[in-house]
Amino acid sequence: MRNGKIQVGLMGLGQIGRKLYQLAAHSDDLEIVAVADIGKPEILHYLLKSDAADAASYELRDNYLVNKKFSTRMLQIAKPGDVPWDIFAVDCVVDATGRYRRREYLETHLQAGAGRVILASLPAESIDRVLVPGINEASALSSDRLISAGSATTNALALILYFLDAALGVDYATMTTVHAYSSDQSLQDYAHEDFRRSRSAAQNIIPNHNDSPLWVERILPQFAGKLSGYALNVPVQQGSMLDLTCVMRDRGVTAGQVNQAIRAAADSHPQLIGSTDDPIVSSDVIGCRQSLLFDTQATLKAGENLVKVLAWYESLGHACRVLDVVRHYSKLDGAGGVR
Repeated sequence: MRNGKIQVGLMGLGQIGRKLYQLAAHSDDLEIVAVADIGKPEILHYLLKSDAADAASYELRDNYLVNKKFSTRMLQIAKPGDVPWDIFAVDCVVDATGRYRRREYLETHLQAGAGRVILASLPAESIDRVLVPGINEASALSSDRLISAGSATTNALALILYFLDAALGVDYATMTTVHAYSSDQSLQDYAHEDFRRSRSAAQNIIPNHNDSPLWVERILPQFAGKLSGYALNVPVQQGSMLDLTCVMRDRGVTAGQVNQAIRAAADSHPQLIGSTDDPIVSSDVIGCRQSLLFDTQATLKAGENLVKVLAWYESLGHACRVLDVVRHYSKLDGAGGVR
């Protein structure tokens, strides 16, 4: 930490990376001191300005991206182990590439001088911790070095299940995330190792595997062996929806009770959960900083103990959670932990 600010290195300035940078540029406790990305700094600067409301605030001066709060060194580097984080004295590195999710890759950030690595996506294998704000922060240890902040879908799923189970009791659940297409999908039919993902993201609803249920079972062990689900990637650029069907423990649970349980959770955790009675659609959730926006109009009771709920979310909310995790570990260190 320098000048009272957490020194952050950022690997990857894609969709999530740009949101992380923009959020940091409007905060008083964070500095992005270096960004590593395979792209040219001129193009990254252009993309950053293209989706920023305050585009004029971001300037590229030589190899530095500059805003009113701090200056960021731009590095055109592709692999984690090639970034000299020790030179920049970073407190942590946020890997937002979505590519380097295995321990062997993440550890190269540590070897290059990072004090800690926060993965902005789900890991491909077990690491020190997967942390979901609002659920398991108390489990975090200052000795953790490789941490995942989960994914947008994982955070939304874990939060709904956690609060519904606490209030009303959930035995089993299955989810479908209706997800905006991602940057690793092709807009035209193009050969991919997966058959369905070889089809155009701009023209198709594409069924896709999703690891969120697997990781939520680890975060909420009471659901071990009780969750399932998959994704449908759709031709929408922003805004996603979680469709969750729960087998409730009490057959007498009503849709009104379910809505009230999530409203109460939103009241107690307003930074994480929102609730709306409006008939919203996907574009209405763009700009939401919460992990989910619960749709009370969509709650359905089916039969004796099945309940279906909908919640909306987008990548900005997940970027906020990633920085929540960064701040949480900084507080742990400040409370007496050692790097």
